[in-house]
Amino acid sequence: MFALYPLLLRPEFVERPWGARDLSPVYPGHRCEKPIGEVWLTSDQNRVANGPLAGRTLGELCKQYGRELVGESARETERFPLLIKFLFPREKLSVQVHPDDEVARRIGQPCGKTECWYVLAADPGAQVALGLKPGVTREQLARAIQEVRAEELLNWVKICPGEMIYVDAGTVHTIGPGSILVETQQNSDTTYRLYDYGRPREIHVQQGLAATKERTRAGKIKHDGATMVASSSFLVEKFALKKARCFEAAHSPQIFIALEGSGTTDVQGGPAVSLARGDALVVPAAVAQVGLRAQEEFEMLRMTLPGEAMTEPRTTLGHRQA
Repeated sequence: MFALYPLLLRPEFVERPWGARDLSPVYPGHRCEKPIGEVWLTSDQNRVANGPLAGRTLGELCKQYGRELVGESARETERFPLLIKFLFPREKLSVQVHPDDEVARRIGQPCGKTECWYVLAADPGAQVALGLKPGVTREQLARAIQEVRAEELLNWVKICPGEMIYVDAGTVHTIGPGSILVETQQNSDTTYRLYDYGRPREIHVQQGLAATKERTRAGKIKHDGATMVASSSFLVEKFALKKARCFEAAHSPQIFIALEGSGTTDVQGGPAVSLARGDALVVPAAVAQVGLRAQEEFEMLRMTLPGEAMTEPRTTLGHRQA
Protein backbone atom coordinates (compact mmCIF):
# COMPACT_ATOMS: atom_id res chain seq x y z
CA MET A 1 0.00 0.00 0.00
CA PHE A 2 1.06 3.57 -0.61
CA ALA A 3 1.66 5.67 2.49
CA LEU A 4 -1.24 8.06 3.07
CA TYR A 5 -0.81 11.78 2.44
CA PRO A 6 -3.10 14.86 2.22
CA LEU A 7 -5.74 14.12 -0.43
CA LEU A 8 -7.05 16.82 -2.75
CA LEU A 9 -10.52 15.73 -3.88
CA ARG A 10 -12.31 16.43 -7.13
CA PRO A 11 -15.74 18.03 -6.57
CA GLU A 12 -18.88 16.23 -7.70
CA PHE A 13 -21.51 18.54 -9.23
CA VAL A 14 -25.01 17.26 -8.45
CA GLU A 15 -28.02 18.41 -10.44
CA ARG A 16 -31.05 19.60 -8.43
CA PRO A 17 -34.18 21.36 -9.77
CA TRP A 18 -33.78 24.13 -7.17
CA GLY A 19 -30.10 24.75 -7.99
CA ALA A 20 -28.08 27.44 -9.77
CA ARG A 21 -26.50 27.54 -13.20
CA ASP A 22 -23.85 30.10 -12.26
CA LEU A 23 -21.41 28.72 -9.69
CA SER A 24 -18.80 31.43 -10.24
CA PRO A 25 -19.10 32.85 -6.69
CA VAL A 26 -17.23 29.72 -5.57
CA TYR A 27 -15.87 28.24 -8.83
CA PRO A 28 -14.83 31.17 -11.08
CA GLY A 29 -16.11 30.84 -14.62
CA HIS A 30 -18.12 27.71 -13.86
CA ARG A 31 -21.51 27.98 -15.56
CA CYS A 32 -23.76 25.00 -16.21
CA GLU A 33 -26.55 24.16 -18.66
CA LYS A 34 -28.53 22.38 -15.92
CA PRO A 35 -29.15 23.62 -12.38
CA ILE A 36 -26.56 22.44 -9.86
CA GLY A 37 -27.88 22.42 -6.32
CA GLU A 38 -25.09 20.61 -4.49
CA VAL A 39 -21.36 20.24 -4.94
CA TRP A 40 -20.21 17.19 -2.98
CA LEU A 41 -16.69 17.48 -1.61
CA THR A 42 -16.07 14.46 0.66
CA SER A 43 -18.55 11.76 -0.35
CA ASP A 44 -17.43 8.15 -0.68
CA GLN A 45 -17.66 8.71 -4.47
CA ASN A 46 -15.32 11.72 -4.63
CA ARG A 47 -12.03 10.89 -6.35
CA VAL A 48 -8.51 11.88 -5.37
CA ALA A 49 -6.88 14.43 -7.68
CA ASN A 50 -3.25 14.30 -6.51
CA GLY A 51 -0.39 11.89 -5.88
CA PRO A 52 -0.09 8.11 -6.34
CA LEU A 53 -3.70 7.52 -5.19
CA ALA A 54 -5.15 9.83 -7.88
CA GLY A 55 -8.34 8.44 -9.38
CA ARG A 56 -9.24 6.32 -6.34
CA THR A 57 -12.49 7.12 -4.53
CA LEU A 58 -12.60 8.13 -0.90
CA GLY A 59 -14.83 5.13 -0.18
CA GLU A 60 -12.30 2.73 -1.73
CA LEU A 61 -9.55 4.21 0.39
CA CYS A 62 -11.62 3.92 3.57
CA LYS A 63 -12.05 0.19 2.93
CA GLN A 64 -8.34 -0.22 2.19
CA TYR A 65 -6.80 1.92 4.94
CA GLY A 66 -9.49 1.89 7.64
CA ARG A 67 -8.44 3.67 10.85
CA GLU A 68 -5.33 5.09 9.19
CA LEU A 69 -7.67 7.27 7.16
CA VAL A 70 -10.77 7.76 9.34
CA GLY A 71 -9.15 7.74 12.79
CA GLU A 72 -10.23 6.30 16.13
CA SER A 73 -13.18 8.69 16.59
CA ALA A 74 -15.04 7.40 13.53
CA ARG A 75 -17.83 4.89 14.20
CA GLU A 76 -17.11 2.92 11.03
CA THR A 77 -13.94 2.19 9.13
CA GLU A 78 -15.33 1.53 5.64
CA ARG A 79 -17.15 4.83 5.08
CA PHE A 80 -15.86 8.38 5.39
CA PRO A 81 -17.54 9.87 8.47
CA LEU A 82 -18.43 13.38 7.24
CA LEU A 83 -20.01 14.59 4.02
CA ILE A 84 -19.23 18.21 3.13
CA LYS A 85 -21.14 20.07 0.42
CA PHE A 86 -21.64 23.49 -1.10
CA LEU A 87 -25.35 24.28 -1.53
CA PHE A 88 -26.56 26.72 -4.22
CA PRO A 89 -30.34 27.18 -3.68
CA ARG A 90 -32.06 29.44 -6.21
CA GLU A 91 -35.56 28.19 -5.34
CA LYS A 92 -37.11 26.86 -2.13
CA LEU A 93 -36.11 23.33 -1.23
CA SER A 94 -38.76 20.85 -0.13
CA VAL A 95 -39.64 20.73 3.58
CA GLN A 96 -37.78 17.71 4.90
CA VAL A 97 -36.49 15.89 7.95
CA HIS A 98 -33.63 13.46 8.63
CA PRO A 99 -33.65 10.57 11.12
CA ASP A 100 -31.42 10.58 14.19
CA ASP A 101 -29.00 7.74 14.93
CA GLU A 102 -31.58 5.67 16.83
CA VAL A 103 -34.24 5.89 14.10
CA ALA A 104 -31.61 5.26 11.40
CA ARG A 105 -30.44 2.05 13.08
CA ARG A 106 -34.02 0.78 13.26
CA ILE A 107 -34.35 1.10 9.48
CA GLY A 108 -30.95 -0.50 8.81
CA GLN A 109 -28.94 2.67 8.15
CA PRO A 110 -25.50 3.15 9.73
CA CYS A 111 -26.20 6.61 11.14
CA GLY A 112 -28.62 9.49 11.21
CA LYS A 113 -28.07 12.92 9.73
CA THR A 114 -27.29 15.88 11.93
CA GLU A 115 -25.93 18.77 9.92
CA CYS A 116 -24.89 22.41 10.06
CA TRP A 117 -24.74 25.22 7.51
CA TYR A 118 -22.10 27.92 7.31
CA VAL A 119 -23.56 30.91 5.44
CA LEU A 120 -20.94 31.80 2.86
CA ALA A 121 -23.18 34.29 1.04
CA ALA A 122 -26.77 35.48 1.38
CA ASP A 123 -28.95 37.95 -0.49
CA PRO A 124 -30.83 40.48 1.66
CA GLY A 125 -33.86 38.72 3.16
CA ALA A 126 -32.61 35.17 2.52
CA GLN A 127 -34.16 32.71 4.96
CA VAL A 128 -34.13 29.15 6.24
CA ALA A 129 -36.84 27.34 8.18
CA LEU A 130 -35.82 25.54 11.37
CA GLY A 131 -38.26 23.38 13.24
CA LEU A 132 -41.91 23.77 14.17
CA LYS A 133 -43.36 26.87 15.78
CA PRO A 134 -43.85 26.53 19.57
CA GLY A 135 -46.81 24.30 20.40
CA VAL A 136 -47.17 22.78 16.92
CA THR A 137 -47.62 19.00 17.07
CA ARG A 138 -46.90 16.26 14.55
CA GLU A 139 -50.65 15.82 14.13
CA GLN A 140 -51.08 19.50 13.23
CA LEU A 141 -48.18 19.25 10.80
CA ALA A 142 -49.75 16.18 9.15
CA ARG A 143 -53.02 18.07 8.67
CA ALA A 144 -51.20 21.13 7.28
CA ILE A 145 -49.36 18.91 4.77
CA GLN A 146 -52.72 17.59 3.51
CA GLU A 147 -54.01 21.16 3.25
CA VAL A 148 -50.86 22.34 1.37
CA ARG A 149 -49.91 24.95 4.00
CA ALA A 150 -47.16 23.25 5.99
CA GLU A 151 -44.69 26.11 5.56
CA GLU A 152 -46.96 28.28 7.76
CA LEU A 153 -46.07 26.12 10.77
CA LEU A 154 -42.29 26.50 10.45
CA ASN A 155 -39.88 28.93 12.10
CA TRP A 156 -38.56 31.09 9.28
CA VAL A 157 -35.25 32.75 10.16
CA LYS A 158 -33.29 35.39 8.24
CA ILE A 159 -29.65 34.50 7.58
CA CYS A 160 -26.56 36.62 6.96
CA PRO A 161 -23.04 35.85 5.69
CA GLY A 162 -20.74 34.46 8.37
CA GLU A 163 -23.48 32.85 10.46
CA MET A 164 -23.52 29.18 11.47
CA ILE A 165 -26.79 27.25 11.62
CA TYR A 166 -27.11 23.97 13.53
CA VAL A 167 -29.74 21.47 12.36
CA ASP A 168 -29.91 18.41 14.58
CA ALA A 169 -31.53 15.25 13.25
CA GLY A 170 -35.30 15.21 13.69
CA THR A 171 -35.65 18.92 12.83
CA VAL A 172 -38.21 19.76 10.13
CA HIS A 173 -36.39 22.24 7.92
CA THR A 174 -35.96 23.83 4.53
CA ILE A 175 -33.81 26.42 2.77
CA GLY A 176 -35.13 29.40 0.86
CA PRO A 177 -33.52 30.89 -2.25
CA GLY A 178 -30.65 33.35 -2.40
CA SER A 179 -27.77 31.95 -0.36
CA ILE A 180 -24.64 29.82 -0.67
CA LEU A 181 -24.12 27.41 2.22
CA VAL A 182 -21.32 25.07 3.28
CA GLU A 183 -23.01 22.00 4.74
CA THR A 184 -21.26 19.65 7.16
CA GLN A 185 -23.21 16.47 7.93
CA GLN A 186 -23.01 12.94 9.14
CA ASN A 187 -22.41 10.77 6.08
CA SER A 188 -26.01 9.82 5.40
CA ASP A 189 -28.25 10.71 2.48
CA THR A 190 -31.48 9.57 4.18
CA THR A 191 -33.95 12.38 3.61
CA TYR A 192 -37.72 12.31 4.11
CA ARG A 193 -39.51 14.89 1.99
CA LEU A 194 -42.57 15.96 3.99
CA TYR A 195 -43.93 18.72 1.81
CA ASP A 196 -43.13 20.18 -1.61
CA TYR A 197 -45.54 23.11 -2.06
CA GLY A 198 -47.85 20.99 -4.22
CA ARG A 199 -45.12 20.13 -6.74
CA PRO A 200 -45.49 16.62 -8.24
CA ARG A 201 -42.55 14.94 -6.50
CA GLU A 202 -42.55 11.94 -4.21
CA ILE A 203 -43.07 12.73 -0.52
CA HIS A 204 -42.52 10.51 2.52
CA VAL A 205 -45.06 11.73 5.04
CA GLN A 206 -45.36 8.62 7.19
CA GLN A 207 -41.62 8.03 7.53
CA GLY A 208 -40.93 11.73 7.94
CA LEU A 209 -43.47 12.27 10.70
CA ALA A 210 -42.07 9.24 12.54
CA ALA A 211 -38.61 10.88 12.45
CA THR A 212 -39.88 14.37 13.36
CA LYS A 213 -39.17 15.88 16.77
CA GLU A 214 -41.55 18.61 17.94
CA ARG A 215 -38.71 20.37 19.82
CA THR A 216 -35.07 20.36 18.71
CA ARG A 217 -31.86 22.30 19.30
CA ALA A 218 -31.76 23.78 15.79
CA GLY A 219 -30.85 27.43 15.43
CA LYS A 220 -28.05 29.93 15.03
CA ILE A 221 -24.88 29.36 17.02
CA LYS A 222 -23.21 32.25 18.78
CA HIS A 223 -19.65 31.21 18.04
CA ASP A 224 -16.57 32.36 19.88
CA GLY A 225 -13.10 32.45 18.39
CA ALA A 226 -12.27 29.88 15.74
CA THR A 227 -14.86 27.30 16.83
CA MET A 228 -18.09 27.63 14.86
CA VAL A 229 -19.75 24.37 15.99
CA ALA A 230 -18.77 21.86 18.67
CA SER A 231 -21.15 18.90 18.76
CA SER A 232 -21.17 15.14 19.23
CA SER A 233 -21.22 14.68 15.43
CA PHE A 234 -18.54 17.13 14.26
CA LEU A 235 -16.36 20.13 15.04
CA VAL A 236 -16.24 23.02 12.57
CA GLU A 237 -13.68 25.79 12.88
CA LYS A 238 -12.93 28.84 10.75
CA PHE A 239 -9.46 30.27 10.20
CA ALA A 240 -8.07 33.27 8.34
CA LEU A 241 -4.36 32.65 7.78
CA LYS A 242 -1.87 35.37 6.94
CA LYS A 243 1.17 33.12 7.42
CA ALA A 244 1.92 29.48 8.22
CA ARG A 245 0.14 27.42 10.87
CA CYS A 246 0.34 23.78 11.98
CA PHE A 247 -2.80 21.67 12.54
CA GLU A 248 -3.02 18.38 14.46
CA ALA A 249 -5.81 15.82 15.02
CA ALA A 250 -4.43 12.29 15.38
CA HIS A 251 -7.82 10.81 16.39
CA SER A 252 -9.67 12.14 13.33
CA PRO A 253 -9.20 13.02 9.68
CA GLN A 254 -8.95 16.75 9.06
CA ILE A 255 -11.00 18.32 6.27
CA PHE A 256 -10.05 21.76 4.98
CA ILE A 257 -12.42 23.73 2.71
CA ALA A 258 -10.95 26.79 1.02
CA LEU A 259 -13.32 29.77 1.07
CA GLU A 260 -11.16 32.70 -0.03
CA GLY A 261 -7.57 33.22 -1.15
CA SER A 262 -5.13 30.36 -1.57
CA GLY A 263 -2.61 28.35 0.37
CA THR A 264 -0.25 25.38 0.24
CA THR A 265 0.35 22.41 2.51
CA ASP A 266 3.60 21.52 4.23
CA VAL A 267 3.89 17.85 5.21
CA GLN A 268 7.15 16.21 6.22
CA GLY A 269 8.25 13.85 3.45
CA GLY A 270 5.31 14.69 1.18
CA PRO A 271 4.72 16.97 -1.82
CA ALA A 272 2.99 20.31 -1.33
CA VAL A 273 -0.67 20.65 -2.32
CA SER A 274 -2.09 23.97 -3.47
CA LEU A 275 -5.58 25.00 -2.35
CA ALA A 276 -7.85 27.66 -3.86
CA ARG A 277 -11.48 28.67 -3.34
CA GLY A 278 -13.84 25.70 -3.54
CA ASP A 279 -11.14 23.07 -2.97
CA ALA A 280 -11.43 20.30 -0.37
CA LEU A 281 -8.43 18.64 1.27
CA VAL A 282 -8.69 15.52 3.42
CA VAL A 283 -5.75 14.93 5.75
CA PRO A 284 -5.86 11.28 6.90
CA ALA A 285 -5.68 10.58 10.63
CA ALA A 286 -2.32 8.82 10.08
CA VAL A 287 -0.92 12.18 8.96
CA ALA A 288 -1.15 13.58 12.46
CA GLN A 289 0.30 16.99 11.59
CA VAL A 290 -0.04 19.23 8.56
CA GLY A 291 1.18 22.76 7.96
CA LEU A 292 -0.76 25.27 5.89
CA ARG A 293 0.85 28.38 4.49
CA ALA A 294 -1.11 31.31 3.09
CA GLN A 295 -0.04 32.47 -0.36
CA GLU A 296 -2.39 35.40 0.11
CA GLU A 297 -4.81 35.86 3.00
CA PHE A 298 -6.37 32.41 3.17
CA GLU A 299 -9.83 31.84 4.68
CA MET A 300 -10.92 28.26 5.30
CA LEU A 301 -13.08 25.91 7.33
CA ARG A 302 -11.68 22.88 9.16
CA MET A 303 -13.94 19.93 10.02
CA THR A 304 -12.94 17.13 12.41
CA LEU A 305 -14.59 14.52 14.62
CA PRO A 306 -14.72 15.18 18.38
CA GLY A 307 -12.16 13.28 20.39
CA GLU A 308 -14.34 13.17 23.52
CA ALA A 309 -17.99 13.30 24.56
CA MET A 310 -19.59 16.63 23.68
CA THR A 311 -22.77 18.39 24.72
CA GLU A 312 -24.92 19.78 21.93
CA PRO A 313 -24.35 23.45 21.06
CA ARG A 314 -26.45 26.27 22.46
CA THR A 315 -28.53 27.94 19.77
CA THR A 316 -31.06 30.67 19.21
CA LEU A 317 -33.64 30.98 16.47
CA GLY A 318 -32.81 34.65 16.11
CA HIS A 319 -35.21 36.73 14.03
CA ARG A 320 -38.46 34.93 13.27
CA GLN A 321 -40.91 35.74 10.56
CA ALA A 322 -44.59 34.86 10.57
